Amino acid sequence: MEWISGSFVFIGVFIVLFLVLSLKVLNEYERGVIFRLGRVLGPKGPGLVILIPWVDSMVRVDLRTVTLDVPPQDAISRDNVTIKVNAVVYFKVIEPIQAVIEVENYLLATSKLAQTTLRSVLGEVELDELLASRETINHRLQSILEAQTKPWGVKISNVELKQIDLPTEMQRAMARQAEAERERRAKIIAAEGELQSSQKLAEAAEIMEKRPISLQLRYLQTLQEMSSEQGTNTIIPFPIEVLGSLFKSKTGCSD
Repeated sequence: MEWISGSFVFIGVFIVLFLVLSLKVLNEYERGVIFRLGRVLGPKGPGLVILIPWVDSMVRVDLRTVTLDVPPQDAISRDNVTIKVNAVVYFKVIEPIQAVIEVENYLLATSKLAQTTLRSVLGEVELDELLASRETINHRLQSILEAQTKPWGVKISNVELKQIDLPTEMQRAMARQAEAERERRAKIIAAEGELQSSQKLAEAAEIMEKRPISLQLRYLQTLQEMSSEQGTNTIIPFPIEVLGSLFKSKTGCSD
C-alpha cells in the first residue's frame, strides 16, 4: 500500500511539473516563436500555448510599439560645425520569426543602427538645413532605418530629432546675425517709408502747382491749426505778391 501511494504521489508531481512546463499563456500583444529540437515551427498566440517539455522552447516577442531614445550623438555638419543631436525612434515588430532568427537582439541592433545613421545623415547636411528642414531629415532617417531593419521584421513608425545643441560661439554668432538681419529690415522699412512719403509730397506739389487755390486752402488750414493751440506764438507769413503790388503802387505814386 505504501508503494502504491508513493507511486500516486510521484505521478501527481510529474503531471503538475508537466503542466507547468508545457502550458504557457501569451497576452494579446505577445507572440511566441516555437522551436522544436532547434527547428522553428512558427509563431503561436495569443492565449494558451502547449509545449512539449524538454523538446519545445519558446521565445516571447512583444508586438507593441517601442519608444527608443537615441543618446546624444556628436557629429560634424557638412559646413564643419560641431553639433550634438539626440533623437527618438518609434518602431514595432511585425514579423516575430524574423525578429528572433535574423538578429540576435533586435532592440540593441535597432538602437546601434539609429545612432550610426543619425551621425551619418548629420554629416551630409549643413547647419542651416538642419535647423530649417528638420521634418525632411526625420523622413530621411526613417527611410534609411526602415530599409535596414525590414529584414529583421521590424517596422520603423517614426523618427524625430529631439534637441540640437550648438557650441556657445556658434550661438553667439547666430544671435549677432539675427540682430543684424533685424536692423537691416528696419532700415529697409524706414527707407521705403521715406520713399513713399517723398512720392506723395511730389504728387501734392504737382497738384498745388496746377491748382493754386489748393495751396491757399492749405495755407488757411495751417493757420487754423496753429491758432487752435494755446500758449503758442503764431507767425503769419505775408505773401510776396502783396508786397510787390504795394511797391508798385508806391513807385507809381512817386512818379
